[in-house]
Amino acid sequence: MADMVSVYMSTPPIARTVATAVFLCSVGVYTGMLNPEPFIFHYSRLTQFPPALYLVVTSFLLTGSGMSVLFDTYFVFTYLSQLETGNSKFSKKEDMIWYLLFLACVILPLNAFFTGGYMLLHALLIALCYTATQDQRGMNTHFYIITIPAQLMPYCLLLVQLLFPNGWESLKIGLTGLIAAHLHDFLTRIYPEFGHGPNLIPTPRFLSWIMSTPAVQNTVYGQSTAPSNSGGRTGPLPDSWRTKGPGRRLG
Repeated sequence: MADMVSVYMSTPPIARTVATAVFLCSVGVYTGMLNPEPFIFHYSRLTQFPPALYLVVTSFLLTGSGMSVLFDTYFVFTYLSQLETGNSKFSKKEDMIWYLLFLACVILPLNAFFTGGYMLLHALLIALCYTATQDQRGMNTHFYIITIPAQLMPYCLLLVQLLFPNGWESLKIGLTGLIAAHLHDFLTRIYPEFGHGPNLIPTPRFLSWIMSTPAVQNTVYGQSTAPSNSGGRTGPLPDSWRTKGPGRRLG
């Protein structure tokens, strides 16, 4: 059991947190332990007073029924892990959080005004897949038993929806995720690189401040503050000793 916990905690933190939330919320809803209402998106709930702001997050936590609970959770974890560990645009946690918030703020109004979609995890999956495969150009991947260029994966995931019930509706919802991911790529990479302009949606400073704020821990002696990891070496010797050159033998 301890080994399983160790493996779980060694995975990328944002990927495991989001994937765990998706899995637990979906299992809870489909087994009747959770009320599905907080996970169903409708724009009128954002315009009421007080607005249901939690929908910005919870609208993306419900998978399809049946085996989709496992498959969707797997894809969420896979693509988020690729972005969190291998994409230079998300070198910091706050960059990834800002990316996810941007996707939500684009996907929600697109579905409110154009598709009427109310379960939006599929749109998020397409967006994550699109962003993850942009750095895999020139590489191949497998789509079921077919080998395809990696950058075509999000389009294959879109088209395969037509084989399932309500496929056209799922395709339209997925397209909103593709639009959101492409817009993010344009504003943060394409325009700065080819238009010689700035990053138009930089990570807000308040997110960086939140992520860098030391955590306060409760102990039996009171409260202690855990400083952020500076990445330097630590040990029992003072810094002045560790910065000296190699030792010399006496005698």
